[in-house]
Amino acid sequence: MTTTTTPTAATNRLRPRRSCLAVPGSSPRFLEKAQGLPADEVFLDLEDACAPLVKESARQLVADALNNGDWGGKIRVVRVNDWTTHWTYRDVITVVEGAGANLDCVMLPKVQDAGQVTMLDTLLTQIEKTMGLQVGRIGIEAQIENARGLVNVDAIAAASPRIETIIFGPADFMASINMKSLVVGEQPPGYPADAYHYILMRILMAARSHDLQAIDGPYLQIRNADGYRGVAQRSAALGFDGKWVLHPDQIAAANEIYSPTQEDYDHAELILDAYEWCTSEAGGAKGSAMLGDEMIDEASRKMALVIAGKGRAAGLQRTSVFEPPA
Repeated sequence: MTTTTTPTAATNRLRPRRSCLAVPGSSPRFLEKAQGLPADEVFLDLEDACAPLVKESARQLVADALNNGDWGGKIRVVRVNDWTTHWTYRDVITVVEGAGANLDCVMLPKVQDAGQVTMLDTLLTQIEKTMGLQVGRIGIEAQIENARGLVNVDAIAAASPRIETIIFGPADFMASINMKSLVVGEQPPGYPADAYHYILMRILMAARSHDLQAIDGPYLQIRNADGYRGVAQRSAALGFDGKWVLHPDQIAAANEIYSPTQEDYDHAELILDAYEWCTSEAGGAKGSAMLGDEMIDEASRKMALVIAGKGRAAGLQRTSVFEPPA
């Protein structure tokens, strides 16, 4: 089954998501505190952060927080329960009917196939039409948490124009493949290489092939700042756009690690200026040029666009100016 959805989510896919803060949906105190924290995204969690006995009451708390809170431009997301539970449909209906105008995305955990995304798309469309909301504006974030989901990740990424991100969920994933470790995100003992490289690259390739963002999951040792930075630097080096944060102390590290350095940002802007000049009439309409000792061309421009875009989104300001050669 397919749905017809206005692809407005596509225009929002590049919103910064360096730090994605998990907030228990059942805690009024945390819901209020999260509003003042400098995370790019907050997701109000109805799944793992809520005990079964409070999941139903948490729905209205989340809707009220979305409607009445001051989220300061953050991306506002709600993680519902996965489709294998009996809570999912009512999570979506209660939150979207109650606060859809103040909601940016619904996060669907434990996605195993494209049909689960299509089901959520269909339900969102029906609610939007019923409530007079813009059809297709609310995005979907799909979380990959087991082997079946990873095998099907390409189809999942293509399942709906609402999808904005593909997220790695390490804890459930480690359990699903019987990984020999109890430290979420850390390397299993005795393995001489990076046990997560294939998983992360598989998610990244699926995301990029559909113009989506790729987000790394949580690091549970919230007092281990060095451990968090090490794991974040691994996925950032590959090209991931951001990572979950479970504690306010992790936010600054995520915002730093998933932003370009000032040096790289300045260099990217210089490449863009130099390429624009060299391909212009004033620069001789050449296809390539020298920037210092570096030859730049169209491929250089594409790489620079990525870094410059991330730097601008992070609020970096240029500290260098391009000067055309005499």
